[in-house]
Amino acid sequence: MILVDSSVWIDYFNGTETLASKKLDGLLGMQPICTGDLILAEVLQGFRQDADYHAAKNLLFSLPIRAMVGQVIALKSADNFRKLRQQGITIRKTIDTLIATYCIENRLILLHSDKDFQPFQQFLGLQTI
Repeated sequence: MILVDSSVWIDYFNGTETLASKKLDGLLGMQPICTGDLILAEVLQGFRQDADYHAAKNLLFSLPIRAMVGQVIALKSADNFRKLRQQGITIRKTIDTLIATYCIENRLILLHSDKDFQPFQQFLGLQTI
């Protein structure tokens, strides 16, 4: 299963062609993809027009939506943040740490276009496409 990050959804809904948004376009209907509650909030809060909001919401709700954060993921995220900080790397957004940790712990592949996920790939085993 592939989890799609908000960085990709935002480009996709804005019509911005990136490598990741093109990958998403090819995956829709062809591969099992999902999103998460945190990503849902990040993506939907950005829409200004009601029609765009509802279209995006309908598409996102057609996918499996995972509840991403609980006590276990919160604790493992804190541990992962500290491990990276010990390597001299500081992740800018807590939400990226939560998403990366969720994917690592649940063996999900992450489709993203956010450089903050690279240390999770390099040092903690995050799988991406």
